[in-house]
Amino acid sequence: MVKPSSLEALSPHKLDRMVQTFSLANGVSRLVASSLLIASKLIQLMLYKLLGNQPNLISKLCYFVGGQIVYTSVCLADVPSEPSDFFPLSVNYQERFSAAGRTSGGFFKREGRTKDHEVLICRLIDRPLRPTMLKGFYHETQILSWVLSYDGLHSPDSLAVTAAGIAVALSELPISKAVAGVRVGMVGNKFIINPTTKEMEDSELDLLVAGTDSAILMIEGYCNFLPEEKLLQAVEVGQDAVRAICNEVEALAKKYGKPKMLDAIKLPPPELYRHVEEIAGQQLGKVLQIRNKIPRRKALISLEEEVLTILTEEGYVSKDETLGTAETIQDLFEDEDEDEEVVVDGEVDEGDVHIKPIPRKSSPLFFSEVDVKLVFKEVTSKFLRRRIVEGGKRSDGRTPDGIRLINSQCGLLPRAHGSALFTRGETQSLAVVTLGDRQMAQRIDNLVDVDELKRFYLQYSFPPSCVGEVGRMGAPSRREIGHGMLAERALEPILPSEDDFPYTIRVESTITESNGSSSMASVCGGCLALQDAGVPVKYSIAGIAMGMVLNTEEFGGDGTPLILSDITGSEDASGDMDFKVAGTEDGITAFQMDIKVGGITLPIMKQALLQAKDGRKQILAEMSKCSPLPAKRLSKYAPLIHIMKVKPEKINIIIGPGGKKVKSIIEETGVEAIDTQDDGIVKITAKDLTSLEKSKTIISSLTMVPTVGDIYRNCEIKSIAPYGVFVEIASGREGLCHISELSPSWLAKTEDAFKVGDRLDVKLIEINDKGQLRLSRKALLPNANPEKPSLKQRTSSKENAASQKAPDKGTTKKAVNMPKDGLGEVNVELSNDTSSNPKPVSSHTTNSAEGDALPQKIIKRLVSSGRDEPDTNKERPKKSISKAVTSVSNKDESSLVNGEAKI
Repeated sequence: MVKPSSLEALSPHKLDRMVQTFSLANGVSRLVASSLLIASKLIQLMLYKLLGNQPNLISKLCYFVGGQIVYTSVCLADVPSEPSDFFPLSVNYQERFSAAGRTSGGFFKREGRTKDHEVLICRLIDRPLRPTMLKGFYHETQILSWVLSYDGLHSPDSLAVTAAGIAVALSELPISKAVAGVRVGMVGNKFIINPTTKEMEDSELDLLVAGTDSAILMIEGYCNFLPEEKLLQAVEVGQDAVRAICNEVEALAKKYGKPKMLDAIKLPPPELYRHVEEIAGQQLGKVLQIRNKIPRRKALISLEEEVLTILTEEGYVSKDETLGTAETIQDLFEDEDEDEEVVVDGEVDEGDVHIKPIPRKSSPLFFSEVDVKLVFKEVTSKFLRRRIVEGGKRSDGRTPDGIRLINSQCGLLPRAHGSALFTRGETQSLAVVTLGDRQMAQRIDNLVDVDELKRFYLQYSFPPSCVGEVGRMGAPSRREIGHGMLAERALEPILPSEDDFPYTIRVESTITESNGSSSMASVCGGCLALQDAGVPVKYSIAGIAMGMVLNTEEFGGDGTPLILSDITGSEDASGDMDFKVAGTEDGITAFQMDIKVGGITLPIMKQALLQAKDGRKQILAEMSKCSPLPAKRLSKYAPLIHIMKVKPEKINIIIGPGGKKVKSIIEETGVEAIDTQDDGIVKITAKDLTSLEKSKTIISSLTMVPTVGDIYRNCEIKSIAPYGVFVEIASGREGLCHISELSPSWLAKTEDAFKVGDRLDVKLIEINDKGQLRLSRKALLPNANPEKPSLKQRTSSKENAASQKAPDKGTTKKAVNMPKDGLGEVNVELSNDTSSNPKPVSSHTTNSAEGDALPQKIIKRLVSSGRDEPDTNKERPKKSISKAVTSVSNKDESSLVNGEAKI
């Protein structure tokens, strides 16, 4: 924690010199701003002066920036690129493993392709900065952000957002206001600014707020069914912290920032707006009334071509005009991985200036073709907004708070463990659930020196065909990763614990058609698919995307922002906000807001949240009408998972040297996997009950603890020695029955009376210091004739039957036969012989034999599920859905989790 004394020791003059030297010494080649967050020392000092009456807030901020170093640079291209409808900004964030004193766990030790969580932070940096960029600036801009020092206590994402905001504020980029970001947690109903990772483990909220000193630009976060009022309070707390940082960054930029490149802003001529409205205004009103997306898009493209043709014929646009270097199809679809140019060694020096050939530019007569297209898009957006405000109707005829038609069905894919098709208007998601064991979990290599395992993950796919386009299919885009994570975090709070449902869960959401809000359709479809797969989810959950028209006075409104529910793609592109909210009827689990204007205030956000709550209620009501309904039970194709609990010291016996034993059990029984944990948990995954029972019997036998006095029936002789026979009392457990303990009569040779494969009853009479077992057959025989019996008499089944009917005096025995196939239960006979004082040991189906008196659990599907086969056994009582775990008798304390899901 940074104390006030340490801040005061760093004089403002010294701070000013440090910041000025570092930020201006890197001005070569338009590396216009660079920061190691040395400026954070200045921010700490300023924040301490401003927020001295809030010691908790300032200490968290100081501790956060004081323990980590994030390098951030902003670089501009010397020549502006072709004008477009978006700002040419790219962000690359990377966490160097050396920051935590380690290397990558993979084969290649050099940091390579951007990981998914790094992509998410790239988006966090990009989204709040983009709305602050002034229109008409087309110099390609790159922001690089690297974590160089990691303290292991805080997540570096909010620091990276603030670092990027400082670097951009010091640069020549023409922006409207400085940007900063903070994380907000909530522990014990108390909000914490930039909490530690340990505090986040107990936090009910994970919120990242970014904005300016006067407005909110972006929020993203996840919570545990938090009400709207609490979320607004958290945003307000975060906005106060952001405001304090932004005020000081603005002061820093005024003193040390470079002059802004305002002269580089090139906007279309104002006259062009008038020309486009005169040509296309009347037809635009009709085209925007087309309800379906594809026909409306084609009509708009045709109208745009008509406007361009008319302006060209009238001499406003040159027919052979080429502005700048046209991008080829190969450039547009260049593989992201191929970001380095291969140069032969010695051919080009690093310091040489490479001059690329640029075609000659012809002077335009008046307007450029790109300007016409940009203006046409802006005019279209203006007419769409005006139609919504003035007429109160949207393109598809809905009111501002109206929800599109919803249809959903489950069980669409017969062999999948769970599936659902969710359709809302022209947006459709096909969600598929796959259940597996621990080996199916997703491994994540991060800065922390442990491999993180995710037992639940959602993968979102957005193919170009879903919007009626042709495009390249390859690695998931940043948009796909971001939307998938949003849907994943929205569904995570409703999942059961691993103890109650020990499956790894994978959800795939493929967008088959898209017209807005596909990520929220993935939430709805994913929830239905989980229920169809038999996952006992806590609640049903839905998601909705909210939009906004901010400046309604321009279109005849009263100035009040107009909030739109369940927005379409055109309303997202032409509107001012994209606010996604997922949750139940009463609580929020995930949210994400992007702003296309200078920001919004808390009252606007409150109105959007309350309207989103009403929308979720309507969607959940429609989801309950799903036809066919979710199966709510495990599919017959889902694997079986049996959970056993043994003493931790017995785990090595199951594994064996080099894993040979566990591999042999898998090979012998045919199970899919046997997963062992250091705490004694053993999970067996199998496709059928037979193989599962085989492996369960073997493991139970390996981990059982024999006790002197135990009686074992029908045991097989495995080998014969001159001094006795070795008898297998359980799978993998053998004991020696000495020749003197085989018969009450004298035996000259063991092989004269017994052979390998014979079965006999034995009693455990001794366990030596090495754990070796000494058995006796004679102890179970009655006082026999001292004359030597014949071989036929010794091996006959009549003798075995006689020995079972004549127990020892003063004892009470319970016998269980052991089948030859090994699928039955280990047979143990409990003796009450007080002379030997034995301890009771039961078979492997009881606690003492299986796992040394530790309980077990089995996750078992109902093979005759509702959609697979009808249940013909009318007499079998149904288990209660409300009880996922059913206790068995006291004699068998195992627990059985039935296949019916608790919804």
